[in-house]
This record gives sequence, C-alpha cells and structure tokens, in this order.
Amino acid sequence: MNLIKYGLTVLSLTAALSLAAQEKESQGMDEMWGKQKMVTRADKGDMAALFDDGNYSMFIHWGLYSNIANKWKDTTYYGISEWIMSPRRAGISVEEYMAEAKNFNPVNFDAKAIAKLAKDAGMKYIVVTSKHHDGFAMYDSKSNNFNIVKATPFGRDPMKELAQACKEAGLGFGFYYSHNQDWTFPGGNGGPKVNEKGEAVGFDYYFREKCLPQVEEITTQYGDIAMVWFDTPGNMEKKYVEELVQVVRKNQPNAMISGRAGHNLGDYLSLGDMNIPVKNVAGLWETVDVTNDSWGYAWYDENWKSPKRILKSVISTVARGGTYMLNVGPKPDGTVPDEAQSALRGAGEWIDSYPQLIYAADPSPWGRALPWGDATTKDGKLNLAIYEWPLDGQIVLPGLKNTIKSANLLVDGKQQSLKTANHGNWTTIELPAKRPEKLISVVEVTVEGQLSVDKSLSIDPYYSTVLSTAFASADGATIKETRWMEKFGEWKHIAQAQDFTEGGKVTWEVGILEPGYYQVDLNYAGKSRLVWRVSNSEGDLVQNEQNASHVYSYYEMGLLKFDTAGKHTIAVEVKEGDIPSASLKEIRFTPLSILE
Repeated sequence: MNLIKYGLTVLSLTAALSLAAQEKESQGMDEMWGKQKMVTRADKGDMAALFDDGNYSMFIHWGLYSNIANKWKDTTYYGISEWIMSPRRAGISVEEYMAEAKNFNPVNFDAKAIAKLAKDAGMKYIVVTSKHHDGFAMYDSKSNNFNIVKATPFGRDPMKELAQACKEAGLGFGFYYSHNQDWTFPGGNGGPKVNEKGEAVGFDYYFREKCLPQVEEITTQYGDIAMVWFDTPGNMEKKYVEELVQVVRKNQPNAMISGRAGHNLGDYLSLGDMNIPVKNVAGLWETVDVTNDSWGYAWYDENWKSPKRILKSVISTVARGGTYMLNVGPKPDGTVPDEAQSALRGAGEWIDSYPQLIYAADPSPWGRALPWGDATTKDGKLNLAIYEWPLDGQIVLPGLKNTIKSANLLVDGKQQSLKTANHGNWTTIELPAKRPEKLISVVEVTVEGQLSVDKSLSIDPYYSTVLSTAFASADGATIKETRWMEKFGEWKHIAQAQDFTEGGKVTWEVGILEPGYYQVDLNYAGKSRLVWRVSNSEGDLVQNEQNASHVYSYYEMGLLKFDTAGKHTIAVEVKEGDIPSASLKEIRFTPLSILE
C-alpha cells in the first residue's frame, strides 16, 4: 500500500514507526482479509437465520496472550495484544512463548457468567477463539499438547463449559480458528520452518498434522455449533480451504462459515476489522468491533466504549444491512473487565426495550445514516433511532414518498403521538423539548402503502449534515476506499477523494428544504496550506486558504448561500497549494440558525 497516496493520516498517527515500518505493517495486515463475494439469505436458507435475524453477537478473544497482556520484559506494546508474539510486536521466540503457558491459570473463569453477560447485552450467539495465530488452543486438543488443558496449571477445558453455558442460556455457540497462521507449529504461516526432527517442512505438514485434526475436534466435541469463524486466509491454496469447509459441512451442516475462510468459500461477507460502512451493503455480511481498543486483554487499555456508542454501532450496522459482532477480551484470571460488562449491560437494557430496531430488522430505506440518527424497518414500519435530540424540536425525513398514518414516540412501553407535516418531498416530525431516553430515543412511523423513499442526498435544515466522498462523483480526481492503522491493529476505514489535478472537482447532488446560509467545513489532509473552493449550481461560492496536515481534520471555509429550495449541485476543488497532496474525506453543512 502506498501510504502517501492512500491516506496521509498514517504519517503522524504512529510517530514511533518509520514510514517503511508502518507500510510493512499495513501490507501484512491488509492481505489477511482476502476477497469475498456477496452471499444472500436465499443462498443459505434456514442456516442463516440466527446470523441474519439476531444481528448482534459476542466475540471473545482469549488466549495465552491474555496473560501477557501486552507487556513483555518490562516493555509495553500498544495496540492489539493477540499479536504480541509477532516479530512486528515483541518478537517473542517460540520457546519463550510456549514456556509462558505454565504461568497461565485463569482461576476465576465462569462460563455461566459470560453467557449471562451476552444474554443481558442482547446478543444472540458467542464466538470464541479456539486457536489464534499463536497456535495455543483454548480447549483440550488431542492432536496437539500446546493447549490450556495440557500446558497450563488450569487443567480444564473452558470451551466445554462455555458451550454448555450457551446451550442453557439459549445462545448460539461458535469457534474462531486461525487456519492459515500458526506461529508455534512447524509449517504454519509465520511458524518454524523445521519440525522437531530438524526436517524442513511446509504448509501441508502443518495442515495435516495440526490444522485439519483440530478443526475436526472443534466441530465434533462440543455439540451443535452455530459458526466456524476462520480468519486471515492470506495466500492459502484453495484446496486447503475446500477441505476445511468439507469437514465443517460434514460435522456441522447448520453452521455458518466466516467469509475469511478464503477463496469465496464462506457463507457471508466479513468486512475489515472495526469497519461500519457509510452506505448500505447488500447480502449477508458482518462487521467485527472491540469494546475498547484491543481484541485480547491489554493491561493499560481503558478506552471503553460507552453504552450509547455501542448502541449507535449496533443500530448503524443493522441499518446498513449487516450483523454486528462485538468483542470482549477476558483478563488473565478469566473474567471480563467490569467496564466492559457495565457498558454491555447498559446497552442491553435499551435493546430489551426496543428489540424491533435490532432483531430481524431490515436496513434503512435511505441507504445511509441521517443527520439526527438512523433507521431500521420491520413489518412495514419505520423505526427511527434519534442519536442527537433536536435543538429546534423537529427532525426531517427527506424523500419519504408515503403519507404518514402515525408517528409515535416510544416512552416506557407507551406511545406518544407526534405531529407531522409534509413539505413537498420532505416530512417533518415535531418532538417534545425533553428527550425521553438518556441513550437513544425511538420514534415508530407507520405509513400508507409500501414504504418508498427517494434516496437522494439532502442537507438538513436543523442539524449539521456530513456528506462523505463515498456519495460523491469526481472529475479530475479519484475516489477510493482506504484504511490504515493508528495503533497496531486499530483500523480506520474511510472513502477519500485523492489525486486531484488542476481543475479537478468532487461533486454531490443534494436537496435543500430551507434556503439560506450554511456554514461549510471540509475534512481533509495534505501538505502546507491549501486553497479550496466550494460552489453550488446557483453560482455562490466560498474560497479560502487553510492549513493542512497529515491528519484528517475539519477546517472552516465560510458561509455558502442557497437562494432557492430544491436540487443543487455542490462542487469542491483545490485551487492552490500542493494540489497532488490533497485528500478530501467529507464536507459538512451547518445551518446558520444553529451556529454558536
């Protein structure tokens, strides 16, 4: 990946790394997800029901790395902890790492408590790491002794306990398995090149001696499982993935297989880590995220997501058409950190009150988030999740073609009728001055006929509207999706306009309900100072010089005037400065009435 071209932001986000080292890390992680095709519910039938209707699940990253907790020989390594052994991190030798198992004794592990936490959080199934890239198995593997039963003083199979606890709680249960990487077994990707006899071995040796037997074990020894979550296929040959898929199909015919199995042999699309798309995505897909910054436990990581942030992520994923899997990383003693438990339960209480927004819900008819929040649909009804309560007492539904039969604010299990009004192709809903929910308030809208929405972009008259370049077109510039790591393994995903040429423009087609002045801000990166011009199809423009840096930031441009309501074209171009360095993420419009 050319980091200067694909996201200037990385240059200052990891100051301790040279550009070459950061590029190497990004390339190494970038190859792991592989190319995947779209799969639909019709393709998978009943086996997809738990995945597609549940829409929310728990990921658990727990292993020997949890005991190390991102601190090795008095040095803390910031970023995801499950990669601590890698040469890109602490570079722990195979011998030292395997010896660490004697110190791993999670005496406070309680499978029933974890299953109850997932249940309280509103999650529908649990997927747990049976073996991560380090090669350490978290179950009683008969095919390899480097596991929690045989190599640690703990001496129990926590996966037996967790599978049983999930069954009792009515939750689905599944295994993560790193099928390509194994850093401690000969022949595994990233592992030793010779076996214990000193003989040179390749991937087939690892596959036959460890990977295939262990996948056979996890799919036969733990009852019915809902999913096998393979990860990081890298450059595995297709024949190996095919053989693993055959084993799963034979032993667990109702289990879903993750998109990261490789070679388009998975049952759904798995997006990159920590990626919630801004546009609706068709078919069956999933995104995976963390409750703090690291998947595995890291001693210093206290950057916990709040209940509201968790809810926004869940709702926004479902509203884009996907399933959200949120990770917890148990501590060395086997318990889930209290802060994660509190946030998950807080979000779960809300979900228990408004399950219709999550379970078996369909995506937003707008195909994107709206300035005030997001929407899902179910049984012909619109369920509006209002993230930010309106200052002016109204929210707008742009492009709603139906007549509204009723709009009700849901409060404590009761419905409060709301007034609505039509303004051409716009609908306003009046809300009370005080928000009824501390987290996210919900409005249920029933319409006449089949729900129909004009998905055209619009600028909200009461909220700041952010338009991503993902919704723009370009002439004399290129729009691409890109990602980068901030801390190691902490991914950021955006669309950006880049490769601007002189006179190159990025344009959006938008609707305006209320004419007047709007403050325009641009979120961009670049070198030195840049002069940007923002114009509309009525001929009004703002042009301003602002600073630029390698980190994406918002910069004020000025007030842009719209004389009339209706459709407008907005164009952004770089007029002066180091034009090839410019990279535009999004544009923001704020009504003059709400400016501070």
